[in-house]
Amino acid sequence: MTEPWFGAKKTITLALARHLMNAAEREIGARGWAMYVAVADDSGTPILVAAVNNPQLASYDISVSKARAAVHFRRPTRIWEERVKSGAPNVMSLRGVVASEGGVPLVVDGQVIGAVGVSGGTGAEDGEVAAAVLDALKGIA
Repeated sequence: MTEPWFGAKKTITLALARHLMNAAEREIGARGWAMYVAVADDSGTPILVAAVNNPQLASYDISVSKARAAVHFRRPTRIWEERVKSGAPNVMSLRGVVASEGGVPLVVDGQVIGAVGVSGGTGAEDGEVAAAVLDALKGIA
């Protein structure tokens, strides 16, 4: 028997990114918020970014940064926010840290396949939209 040289890897397709974005748009629309949402692949590269309800322009970069941080560190960005609040500001010296809720890794079968980053509301509001995206992923994974 020969060794398998390449393993099967689940990835985020454009179709999946659209499905997740639809969930985010529904949540944002239901609440009347204005936000950017970024869905990134497992390298942190954005696959799909959308502006919902004309959010502030700064939220584009923040949403992408939150998604990238969630992939690179394999944890929600809320964790970094909690660390800073608990008296560990040194984490901000780590390259790529975003200490604000709204970035969450997307995990399928124990593997990080990408992330979503949300920006435009309060951290808690961004986190609510990210949670809606996670629920949409759970519904199909």
